[in-house]
Amino acid sequence: MSSLKNSQFGKRLRALRGTGDENSPSRKRRRLNLNPSSPPTSPKKKSKALSTAVLDVTNTPTKRRKTRCSTLGEDRFVLSRDHSDLWASYSLDEQVHHPSPSVKPTVRRWSLPNPIKERADELFKSVLRSASSPIASHPLSRTSQSENSPSRLDNPTAGSYHVSPLHQETRTLMNQPSPDIRQVLEYPIRVLDAPGLSHDFYTNLIDWSPSGALAVGLEQHVYLWLGDRYPGGARLCSVRDSDDEYTALAWAKTGSTLATGTGEGHLEIYDASTFRLLRRYKHAHSNRIGTLSWTSDTLTTGSRDRTVKHWDFRDPTSKPLKSFTAHTQEVCGVKWSGDGGMHSSMLATGGNDNRMFIWDLRGSTRDSTSSASSSRTLMVGKDGTTEITPVYRFRQHKAAVKGLAWNPHAKNVLASGAGQQDACIRLWNTSTGTMINEIRTGSQVCNLLWSTNTYELVSTHGYSTQTVPNLIRIWKYPSMSLVTSLAGHTDCVQHATLNPQGDTIVTGAGDETLRFWNIFPGKGHTTKSGDSMLDYGKLIR
Repeated sequence: MSSLKNSQFGKRLRALRGTGDENSPSRKRRRLNLNPSSPPTSPKKKSKALSTAVLDVTNTPTKRRKTRCSTLGEDRFVLSRDHSDLWASYSLDEQVHHPSPSVKPTVRRWSLPNPIKERADELFKSVLRSASSPIASHPLSRTSQSENSPSRLDNPTAGSYHVSPLHQETRTLMNQPSPDIRQVLEYPIRVLDAPGLSHDFYTNLIDWSPSGALAVGLEQHVYLWLGDRYPGGARLCSVRDSDDEYTALAWAKTGSTLATGTGEGHLEIYDASTFRLLRRYKHAHSNRIGTLSWTSDTLTTGSRDRTVKHWDFRDPTSKPLKSFTAHTQEVCGVKWSGDGGMHSSMLATGGNDNRMFIWDLRGSTRDSTSSASSSRTLMVGKDGTTEITPVYRFRQHKAAVKGLAWNPHAKNVLASGAGQQDACIRLWNTSTGTMINEIRTGSQVCNLLWSTNTYELVSTHGYSTQTVPNLIRIWKYPSMSLVTSLAGHTDCVQHATLNPQGDTIVTGAGDETLRFWNIFPGKGHTTKSGDSMLDYGKLIR
């Protein structure tokens, strides 16, 4: 062990570690001066130094490689966002949407629209728009103060006097009182089975009479539901041909008269109080009768044979009173504006040709400068019936126009709704022939009903690619803001009607169910506050 310690290797090891005995030879060794600028003074020392350098060449420490820290690998990353990124982060700009290709698309789950939540989201987005604006644009910043001219500073409403960083529109929105949103029962109060109820878009198979009887067409039979008096319902009539079925129903505005139309084009009129057939027009149309509407004693029918015919209930003959042929495809909807008779009301018709016509049998003229075409030309058809051209032709819809409803509170205001390719509700002023409003619903519009007790409109929907399908929606008129949405049907809500009291609607769908919704206040409904200070009777003991 002593030989290893005193060996050349042991000396170099102790020299590198800097440890060893005090009497170690490495402690006594002189440092070699290898700098040629200062050579040794004597030749003997010079030769001795060279010999020592040759022997101890391995004792020279190796040169270590220095490692430098790279500036590219920082330990922190601070995210820097500009204003455009802030808009994209909070989805304020609908056009900025660049999903990552590595992210798998998720299945979209629709949720029912909530008016309160939508207003809160609108307010939140408005605040974010104000917060995302540059600080330099604030009225109190130096830049904005230097750019303001004396003329602008003299205006008390100028932005320089505003102490809030929010925009004017945001402050106005935040200071508005919360809207009074009416609470609606979200569940049906009654559900009835309707086996065989058609799910065809071009049929209308439920209607409520003024006396409170609900008529339902189920394939080859028509039943009357009279509430708790006859819970099981009563069968009114049946088709005479086994290959035929009912496709349309409509009660007269007064009395107990019910009109029915079949797929073979037969028209029948019954007295529901006595279950007696009053009129039968065999082959009234050459094809399916899909829609009916009454005005006084006149019944209007729309058929798949593209014709609209008027029948006088008092006339025992089998010929129509008048006939119109203007649609190029099936007539989907007909609706009279009142019950004063065909010479005091206006008629709206919608067809599968995406067109809607307004008929005025009084022959009144319209200004030719109107946005819609007008005419009052009378003609005689091939069968000798009198024909009249429509007063207005509207071509804005892009699908079959089935939903038609005249506003009972505002004269000459008509609501129309079309199929899935259009998915819009449009309001029209039939006095001027112009469109008042347009609401995009995102789903097929099957029926429209005006409330007789409130200023609201009900729409039933079917297929949808943008919202929840098969909904029942309530709209506030004239703002057309959404009051609420009701869900329950699992198929397109093809049929709808309103009860005589005006507080309940019945909807029917392809899921073969009838659902009763109590969504409106009753007639003469008034809310009284029990804590009113003007009730002096409470102060008397």
